[in-house]
Amino acid sequence: MATEIKKAQIKWVEKLKFVGTGHGGRSLIMDAPEAAGGDGSAVTPGELLLIGLGGCTSIDTISMLNKMRVPFRDLQVEIEAEPVETYPKIYKWVKIVYKFYGCENQAKARKAVGLSKEKYCSVSAIIGKSAELKHEIVFEN
Repeated sequence: MATEIKKAQIKWVEKLKFVGTGHGGRSLIMDAPEAAGGDGSAVTPGELLLIGLGGCTSIDTISMLNKMRVPFRDLQVEIEAEPVETYPKIYKWVKIVYKFYGCENQAKARKAVGLSKEKYCSVSAIIGKSAELKHEIVFEN
């Protein structure tokens, strides 16, 4: 069975604003910060990378918790990253903080995060090739 080729299209709007459309037909707007000549009206591509990382690992984690039948009230994922000082400004390190609220089984939640980190999150695997990935798990009632 052949691997499905993923596609995206980026269309210039004005100044440094673009519309990106994914292979599923859904679109989003990207812009550069005002200091770089954009309007600062939308997320930057670098921010989008971090948002994609958070979304990827969140989807994995919640999917696994549901399969494990672990009740929880909420999950919030916060991402921090430090870019290098020279171009291309890749990230030195990226820290992912998972905040579980009302999780009834911390061991299974840790397992779900570990599986996302080690096996399932493709965005994490890509970023991990160039940056140190750090993970932290916080449990709150």
